Amino acid sequence: MRIAVDAMGGDFAPKEIVQGAVEAAKKFDCEIVLIGDEQQIHAELGSVDAEALRISIVHASEVIGMDEHPAEAVRSKKDASIVVATRLVKEGSCDAVFSAGSTGAAVAAAQLILHRIRGVGRPSIATPMPTPDGVTLMLDSGANVDSKPEHLVQSAVMGSLYAQYVFGIEHPRVGLLNIGEEETKGNEQTKETYPLLKAEPNIHFCGNAEGRDVPKGNFDVVICDGFVGNVVLKFAEGLAKTILGLIREEIRGAGLMARLGALLLMPTLRRLGKRLDVREYGGAPLLGVNGCCVIGHGSSDAKSVASAIGVTVDYVNGKVLDQIRDALAKEGEISRA
Repeated sequence: MRIAVDAMGGDFAPKEIVQGAVEAAKKFDCEIVLIGDEQQIHAELGSVDAEALRISIVHASEVIGMDEHPAEAVRSKKDASIVVATRLVKEGSCDAVFSAGSTGAAVAAAQLILHRIRGVGRPSIATPMPTPDGVTLMLDSGANVDSKPEHLVQSAVMGSLYAQYVFGIEHPRVGLLNIGEEETKGNEQTKETYPLLKAEPNIHFCGNAEGRDVPKGNFDVVICDGFVGNVVLKFAEGLAKTILGLIREEIRGAGLMARLGALLLMPTLRRLGKRLDVREYGGAPLLGVNGCCVIGHGSSDAKSVASAIGVTVDYVNGKVLDQIRDALAKEGEISRA
């Protein structure tokens, strides 16, 4: 398996991207192809032990910045790292692409180069959110700020298949993110989407999911548009960091006995921090395009990158792309009958 990694994408590229790729190459059964400025990548590889690893470099002379218009930049910068990386997947040289750069550019490159799966109106970013017993898969979390009801239904089908073949959940519980449990609650979008999800034969729809259901794990897959999903995601990340920061401050400002007690609790606190740490999940798959594409946080460090590449490996091994294609093809046949 060969994973194309956009070495120039992200706030701390290429250093953290390269280091994370090295960690992933050691941990996972995959070959890493780093795409970007060859000289900079070589310099970073020289500072780590990467000689025995399956890592290669493909030079790309351009980078798409966070402030650039995604589609325009993808069309004009043919030698941008994310464009070259995505093209390697299109050509079959690599099995998947990962980028922690501009989310808009990654989505645009996937749509313009890999194209959407037949029957998909809009692709969705599926983000795993930590829960007491595992994760809740939330989508869309940023690919589309406006979605029609039929797009949300497609997201539900794709997310359900991902949860089934990657997380091993036989019948994922699907919920529609809303302001109440009742079928009549919500805005026009959710009211129109509810009966469509209820009638969808390819999912196990369990009704509306409220905000508190996401971290509780009451649903395996939660559906919303990208505007709402991105707000929920960023709020959850900020809240987790704030809680962990407050715990550290309270321990530092406490008396001797309290600090000794905290020392005894340190293994538990570390486990808690690990469960709340978004770096443990690293990346989110872009579902609905004709290729395996995983998107990471712009602030990804080496740990996040390694985790995201692990997500990419699971995506490919789970053959999720084939399952989505088959499910949507069958749906198309039913609708045309």
